[in-house]
Amino acid sequence: MDRNLALELVRVTEAAAMASARFMGRGDEKAADQAAVNAMRSRLNTLYFDGTVVIGEGERDEAPMLYIGEKVGRGEPGPKVDIALDPLEGTTICARGDTNALSCIAIAKEKRFLHAPDTYMQKIAVGPGLKEAIDIQASATENLKEISKIKKCDLQDLTVVILDRPRHADLIDEVRKSGSRIMLIRDGDVSASIATCRPRSGVDVLMGIGGAPEGVLSAAALRCMGGYMEGILKPRNDEEIQRAKKMGISDIHKVWKLDELADGHVMFCATGVTDGPLLNGVRFLPGGATTHSIVMRSETGTIREISARHSFDKKPKY
Repeated sequence: MDRNLALELVRVTEAAAMASARFMGRGDEKAADQAAVNAMRSRLNTLYFDGTVVIGEGERDEAPMLYIGEKVGRGEPGPKVDIALDPLEGTTICARGDTNALSCIAIAKEKRFLHAPDTYMQKIAVGPGLKEAIDIQASATENLKEISKIKKCDLQDLTVVILDRPRHADLIDEVRKSGSRIMLIRDGDVSASIATCRPRSGVDVLMGIGGAPEGVLSAAALRCMGGYMEGILKPRNDEEIQRAKKMGISDIHKVWKLDELADGHVMFCATGVTDGPLLNGVRFLPGGATTHSIVMRSETGTIREISARHSFDKKPKY
């Protein structure tokens, strides 16, 4: 894939971020999400590629969201790519005016992303050099002990990010008993997974159950940053199991490794909607706005942070 395509993706997430940021704190999750979807779709359809959404906003009958199987881009003679996206990760965050909402997208060649259904996934994610330390089938305590050995630190020095959900009560209790610290988050486990690869974030590992689509997006980002993760699908009912099987997943209990979630040359981009430890949120100024984005390529390991000033008298207001 042409490396310049990575920079084109920044324009896609910038558009979605600015559109959804107008709904920050207004209490309307659907409006914020729809604004992000509309802006992202519009921008994607200006790019010279033949793209298929494989991780999106649901099934075809849920349009006008960016649904699984939707074709985007100007088509041939551009490259054929698969796309994983979340126009607004953290719809509740944005609606509340809380921290850490972002717009993100990843692309790869065909059949390089796991075609994950819209269900749950148990995940464990770590930064570079810790692949051998984790085993999603081991207990949280065992994983933390192995991480502390490799990092040559005490268990009490480790910080675990966990989504603040009732389903994690036992996990939270176990991590606390191990002596490790916990950072509970309301939403946004893609940015939390990325944080494990950024030394200054103070995050060592992400654990728990979140969305499977977000798991694939996290894997794409971690592949670019040298991190590692594993996942196991956790469908909520028989309908989700059957949907997974229709998408080619025969073993619902399979442990998915990083290169099975996202393989080959991957590009990942995210733009902040609201402020967070990873990215600054959108700032609206007289006649324009500023955005803060990160763009990464697994082929080279290049990670760029891009701060941009947008003038609405010369481009759409999204």
